[in-house]
Amino acid sequence: QVQLVESGGGLVQAGGSLRLSCAASGRSFSNYAMAWFRQAPGKEREFVAGTSWSGGSTYYGDSVQGRFTISRDNAKNTVHLQMNSLKPEDTAIYYCARDAAPGRDVVHFSQYAYDVWGQGTQVTVSS
Repeated sequence: QVQLVESGGGLVQAGGSLRLSCAASGRSFSNYAMAWFRQAPGKEREFVAGTSWSGGSTYYGDSVQGRFTISRDNAKNTVHLQMNSLKPEDTAIYYCARDAAPGRDVVHFSQYAYDVWGQGTQVTVSS
């Protein structure tokens, strides 16, 4: 059973940057699409960014397009989220998630397409 552990969250001022990392244990990582979601208090979980299993395709939510970059290193079983030009509205708990099916070279925007989740890491952006 694969486990996902996020790190890199914290408190940053508006306009600053953070880099989140997600480390996967086990061998079931490299052939799965991966994604980052976030959830702010009182709001639904929101798709942030995703990468196909090969890393050849990446997708972003409208609110982060042009500011965030997702990348993966299959040799190290890690996926990263580089977040630049952070805004107070980016404040949320950020979750790493693994696609429920292997080998899909597409990224799903719905949280229900993912079956393994990390515990989350808090990102707080002050104004």
